[in-house]
Amino acid sequence: MKHPLLFTVLSSTVCITTVSATNKTPENTTPTKSKTPNVVFIYADDLGYGDLQCYGAKNVETPNVNRLAKSGILFTNAHATAATSTPSRYSMLTGEYAWRKKGTDVAAGNAGMIIRPEQYTMADMFKSTGYTTAAIGKWHLGLGDKGGTQDWNAILPCALGDLGFDYHYIMAATADRVPCVYIENGKVANYDPSAPIEVSYQKNFEGEPTGKSNPELLYNLKPSHGHDMSIVNGISRIGFMKGGGKALWKDENIADSLTTHAIQFIEENKDKPFFLYFATNDVHVPRFPHDRFRGKNPMGLRGDAIVQFDYCVGEIMNTLEKLGLRENTLIILSSDNGPVVDDGYDDKAEELLNGHSPAGPLRGNKYSAFEGGTRIPAILSWPKEVKKGKTSDLLVSQVDWLASLAALTGATMPKNTAPDSYNFLGSWLGKEKKDRPWVIEQAANHTLSVRTKDWKYIEPNNGPKMIQWGPKIETGNSKEPQLYKMQEVKEVTNYAKEMPEKVTELQSILQSVREGKDLIGK
Repeated sequence: MKHPLLFTVLSSTVCITTVSATNKTPENTTPTKSKTPNVVFIYADDLGYGDLQCYGAKNVETPNVNRLAKSGILFTNAHATAATSTPSRYSMLTGEYAWRKKGTDVAAGNAGMIIRPEQYTMADMFKSTGYTTAAIGKWHLGLGDKGGTQDWNAILPCALGDLGFDYHYIMAATADRVPCVYIENGKVANYDPSAPIEVSYQKNFEGEPTGKSNPELLYNLKPSHGHDMSIVNGISRIGFMKGGGKALWKDENIADSLTTHAIQFIEENKDKPFFLYFATNDVHVPRFPHDRFRGKNPMGLRGDAIVQFDYCVGEIMNTLEKLGLRENTLIILSSDNGPVVDDGYDDKAEELLNGHSPAGPLRGNKYSAFEGGTRIPAILSWPKEVKKGKTSDLLVSQVDWLASLAALTGATMPKNTAPDSYNFLGSWLGKEKKDRPWVIEQAANHTLSVRTKDWKYIEPNNGPKMIQWGPKIETGNSKEPQLYKMQEVKEVTNYAKEMPEKVTELQSILQSVREGKDLIGK
């Protein structure tokens, strides 16, 4: 399904043909004797640790996610690598911490490709072992060679076909950023030649309305802070856009469109192994779910978006069951970072919480160095191999998915790729009780934390105590070192002064990781 025009000239720069038998295997290899499974990643956007019913959510029912959890393992100590979208996705797909590379902060809609064609990716790994691969949904890792230079009216010279994906149907960035069109196999889907597309993150196009200047045109959602530039579908966005015509998306149809394409990919590849990266738009702003999901709970649009997400999960599961694929399909459901309530639109998400805590018992949210920024829901289900109905408190990280699944498929990863990803397959499959010795967490301002099973160290920094651009979120910033006992979930008592030796121990781990030292064992 790879588009025939995706650049083959770039293949000379791709490094994946030079291989080395150096899978990172710290005593945690659990080979499977069964047929290699299909693999589906369901990756939610800004879905918090406390947003799902099976994690104790109030005011919202998620029966399909509950069903998935009952069929496998629910993890209570799983972590994304970052508290924002672009860096966490980068790390997950490449096995490299985003803070090692410049330009991995939250990306503009016209950013150039952050993962470069010569980098080894999750999709490359699956493709090397005979899988057909697809990315459907939110991308937010850049397209084209350089930021701001894309011609959105032609095929993009660099796209996901250069990163190992045979097929892609994606949003370039987020729903609150232009361009508000889907990209299918490197070009705008349903392109409308009568409305050529122009995109800028510098200045508006002459005569184009904006949310700031033309609030009367915002008939669907109004901004609460920022998000007042170009208007698409009665909602103002970040960035400026002209044109698009029939190719412009309607927010209320995004979930259905992405799910339909995901189902189509599964159906077309039912007779061969496939890897599907299904990155939903929910529950990111602007939250504007389809009418049939409205009013399903007392939390307004954000709650309705969670219900819509749950529906999409159910449709994927139902398709696999209908095709007889569910038994031997490994599904991982998770989120890119912690939750946020008011993130730029007046959708009354904060006012309508009614006792619901998006981060559950955790302190902090999206953007934060506190636990709510990076501890996320994570569910793994593979009926053929994984015992159902289990809960795991093992310390695990999304950065290890690449090396772990490479061990599952028998892939040999190229030397010097995925430097921060380790094989903890046994832990993820519930066959071994082995914690990762530590995880690294990155806040929005690049502050790093070291989290062991029992302790968390947040490095000092001079940033403000609260997010400055609108959301009511604690940053976790402090000029002093912070040390918290993880048994005390709320991260309230700082033990740094009374336990300097523990601070030194965790600082040493962080310094060694920064220097690229292998502390776990390859």
